[in-house]
Amino acid sequence: MQDPSTPYPLEVLVDGVPLSLQASAPSRAAWIAKVRAASLKRRDETTELAFLDERPLSVTIFYFCAAPMEGDIDNIIKPILDGLIGAAYLDDAVVERVTAQKCEPDVDWQFTGPSEQLASVLDRDPPAVYIRVDDDLSWRVRDGHQ
Repeated sequence: MQDPSTPYPLEVLVDGVPLSLQASAPSRAAWIAKVRAASLKRRDETTELAFLDERPLSVTIFYFCAAPMEGDIDNIIKPILDGLIGAAYLDDAVVERVTAQKCEPDVDWQFTGPSEQLASVLDRDPPAVYIRVDDDLSWRVRDGHQ
């Protein structure tokens, strides 16, 4: 089992269509609450006790669409990051890197060696969102310097 003070990587699956910043305030709040609930549930399943701190993090988001996505991928990011507050981190200011991708049904895409959680979303009917919060910042290293 991983160190209970380190909940990373935290992988979360959320069924449904992610809402954007342009959604109505009540709808957006409901989506943020849904992301938070799924994140807290997953964190509780994977760690006995999680201490959130201020270490820098990265977030990966894959949106598996049931049909071609309406709107822009960047509009779904902020509500998802807000939904992770209190579950994956204390403040989204610690997020240094965000990677987001839409996976539409008519586009060929594949994942090499997906984690168990990512593989499970690949076996579901869309729409669904896969979120991975990680403290592995190996991408920061440049020419042997961090």
